[in-house]
Amino acid sequence: MDNMDFDFVPVPLVSTEAPDFTATAVMPNNTFKDDFKLSDFRGKYVVMFFYPLDFTFVCPSEIIAFNKQLEDFKSRNVEVIGVSTDSHFSHLAWKNTPVENGGIGDVQYPLVADFQKVISQDYGLLMDGGMALRGTFLIDKDGIVQHSTVNNLGLGRNIDEMIRLVDALQHLEENGEVCPANWTKGDDAMAPTAEGVAKYLSEHK
Repeated sequence: MDNMDFDFVPVPLVSTEAPDFTATAVMPNNTFKDDFKLSDFRGKYVVMFFYPLDFTFVCPSEIIAFNKQLEDFKSRNVEVIGVSTDSHFSHLAWKNTPVENGGIGDVQYPLVADFQKVISQDYGLLMDGGMALRGTFLIDKDGIVQHSTVNNLGLGRNIDEMIRLVDALQHLEENGEVCPANWTKGDDAMAPTAEGVAKYLSEHK
């Protein structure tokens, strides 16, 4: 134990304000926005996901999967934002590459260029070598991180799970009820009291 290095211990971001940033992003219409700010999305929910690099393997499947379900997010007042440590020029080149050739096609949400690697570092995701781990963050309308997960490079995400978590957060905000294990929209939730959990468990044996 004495030989282990504990100089850097990532601080969990959940329940704290999401680190703000200003960066260049490739927008849905393929223009560059140099002053893209996370804080500009206050009043909306945000699902922000980091991926390692453009023109790689698992990444296009995730980016395209988010795009296929983009309307499901937007119908819930959620903006999707992708981030990697590539340049905005690389993002645009990847969008302009046909899917059948390993590209991502006409993705309709912003892709942020974290070329200076500051954003990935602020979110505790930066690896040696300059890539970001597969971090995913659900941020509420006040800019507070309500959920985060981090996957290693070879493990792709489940987009349906992110939508489920959005539904759970919005149910909690709207009804004051907490959402138990495996809860999905329309299921019973529970009052956050001893009586509430007892009632729920007795009804769902």
